[in-house]
Amino acid sequence: MKYDLIIRGGSVVDGSGKPAARADVAVNGDRIAAIGLLADATAEREIDATGMVVSPGFVDLHTHLDAQVGWDPYMTSSSWHGVTTVLMGNCGVTFAPVVEQDRAFLAEMMESVEDIPRQAILDGLPWDWETYPEYLDSVQRLRPALNVVGLVGHCAIRTQVMGERSLGDEDPTPQELGRMADIAEESVAGGAVGFSTSRILLHFVPDGRYVPGTLAKIKEYEAIADGMNRAGGGLFQAVNDFGTKFEHEIELLRTMAGRAGDVLFSGGAGDGDMRFVEYWDNFLSETASTVGRIASATQTRPGGTLMGLKQTPPVKGKAWAAMMALPTVEERLAVLRDPVRRAELIDEGNRKGTWYDPAKIYPLGLDELPDYNVDDPTSIATLAAAAGVTPVELIVDRLLQSEGREVYNAWFFNRNTTSMEAYLQLDGVVPGLGDAGAHAGQICDADSPTFYLSYWHRDRKVVSIETAVHQLTAKPAAVLGLIDRGTLAEGCFADINVFDPAALQTQYPEYVNDFPNGKGRFVIKSKGYAATIVNGKVVTEQGRHTGERPGRVIREFSRG
Repeated sequence: MKYDLIIRGGSVVDGSGKPAARADVAVNGDRIAAIGLLADATAEREIDATGMVVSPGFVDLHTHLDAQVGWDPYMTSSSWHGVTTVLMGNCGVTFAPVVEQDRAFLAEMMESVEDIPRQAILDGLPWDWETYPEYLDSVQRLRPALNVVGLVGHCAIRTQVMGERSLGDEDPTPQELGRMADIAEESVAGGAVGFSTSRILLHFVPDGRYVPGTLAKIKEYEAIADGMNRAGGGLFQAVNDFGTKFEHEIELLRTMAGRAGDVLFSGGAGDGDMRFVEYWDNFLSETASTVGRIASATQTRPGGTLMGLKQTPPVKGKAWAAMMALPTVEERLAVLRDPVRRAELIDEGNRKGTWYDPAKIYPLGLDELPDYNVDDPTSIATLAAAAGVTPVELIVDRLLQSEGREVYNAWFFNRNTTSMEAYLQLDGVVPGLGDAGAHAGQICDADSPTFYLSYWHRDRKVVSIETAVHQLTAKPAAVLGLIDRGTLAEGCFADINVFDPAALQTQYPEYVNDFPNGKGRFVIKSKGYAATIVNGKVVTEQGRHTGERPGRVIREFSRG
């Protein structure tokens, strides 16, 4: 038998959780044609997977690549980390539905919420759509390297229906509510997997008001769920206001689990109180068993904003802002080297302090590879006290020592390793939430799958390889309702990873100016992936893109 591709001699971990088995995997076209010992078979191309794992491609449930796909069809950094399918349109912010006069507002809102430059969005996308299905058509014409699944956003729907009134707490009229439901129905019928919303009080439009939908009542969501149900049902994705309206948000999630049928929300383990993890375990289990399907996506390590000389400085002050206004790191470093200017920066920093608590800021280190401080976290505050200097003095010294390369990770999320480990293993939790494509110059967690495998599986041995792969493949695929993806089986789509678990490594975040108009972002590469295959085509090989762009906008789902 002759095939298009055979991956030979690997340890096949099929995503189902079953034990790994030595086997060959054969591909014809975009499908897996055979799995077994295929010694007598031949192929147009073979990949030697001896000593490596062969797994399904990873499914990322939380990205904001909605804009970046327009100028970066390879969808970096996700494609460097074994991801073959991404969910876009999270947190309520999308570019459709839209009419021409609202394009700039949606771009400005995305910049304000997700740190994706407004002008890059306006210049980098074709803007040849009005409805959400037309946006998905446009994404397909861009020929992405990875598969794309899309959510239609509450912000865009509310803006189109209510205009300026969408930004407040005013309820829509019955006619407006009906129009929102109609748009949700149209979007899901045309290929959206569901609907997303932002309720967190950290997402603003440029003038400081909350993004549309933040203050919406539950009845608005119920109407939108009814619209999705008329089209066959859809996923409800939310980032919630657990800080000030915890009980209300719990009620919303339970309501939508019963009304929409599938719920995905952003969650975390908190700061170490195991009662918090126990609460979420009970909530997820009880809701799933008595109300409807629900899952929480979470980060795979503590994280937040990366500070340094790249984009976000550690101090908010005039002297620091003046230095950061210089166009290059080299020019900013020259300011730090100047004794007079350095003294000004240190004085201002000592007076104002770092903008985030230095006890929760951790250096990624001065070595070639990053140290995320998960095992033995040592903060800037602790290091400064040991050195007999202030936190700002310590940061300045280390920036000079690293020639401006070092970055400092402000821990907003999952700040306790013990509770994070427990949360990651809950049945209702999916590891991920890397925010690829968003917070471009601030957060760089798109390496979540690589970190999960290298740290939690290989280094800590918290999960087996079979469980870890399941968590990154079949589990998120089931949340989306993907058909014939997420597992390796004959007849399934050939979304495949070939990697060496012993060699997997997250690289140090780099800052590059590759957005339209020269704007910058952090990227993060990997080591240890021999190949990533999407729909039967090798997209990356040894960490390099091959030029293939076989990704598809997925528009049909199994809704249980």
